[in-house]
Amino acid sequence: MIFELLSLLTEKILLLVWKLGYFGIFIGMTIESSFFPFPSEIILIPAGVLISKGEFSFFLVFLASILGSLLGALINYSIALIIGRNAVEALVSKYGKFFFISKKGLLHSEETFKKYGNISTLIGRLIPAVRQLISLPAGFFKMRLDYFLLFTALGAGIWTCFLLGVGYFFNEVSIQIWKENPLLFYAISFLLCIIIFTGYLILKQKNKP
Repeated sequence: MIFELLSLLTEKILLLVWKLGYFGIFIGMTIESSFFPFPSEIILIPAGVLISKGEFSFFLVFLASILGSLLGALINYSIALIIGRNAVEALVSKYGKFFFISKKGLLHSEETFKKYGNISTLIGRLIPAVRQLISLPAGFFKMRLDYFLLFTALGAGIWTCFLLGVGYFFNEVSIQIWKENPLLFYAISFLLCIIIFTGYLILKQKNKP
């Protein structure tokens, strides 16, 4: 029942996104970066197709996507910062099932942030179902806002470019591929995380005194 309602709501949001154009992309990515489980793939891959046909501007789509991702992430960051960890955990325990957010997922994102710090905010943006949660521990631990915005923007920018590129170069075929093989995109995003994290560790090691 919950899944059917979410599917229907997702369809309504998607119709609104395309009706509003660039502003719709901004709204859609804001929703995607907050609590609602709204996949960015169903916005950005088709947008990439439209860019290849000259119907959309890459710059404006990219800008709308980044700004929307930042606003959605800031919503979660602010909630966590203002009401605190215990209150957020209580809300997730009570209402998380309606948004497919579990207490286990919340605790996992918290442990990841504790272990890896700021870089986890960037990497978390590349992992489906984690990108919404990773902003919460950043708020719990009062991560500096400028760092939070920077790492969030970098992660969102990489993910946006990847999805727009898929749509641009593979056109309508890319939409079909995503529908039939969503795990392929998740595997690629995981690979991106490994590459970025490896680069981060190398740089960190080089900068050690």
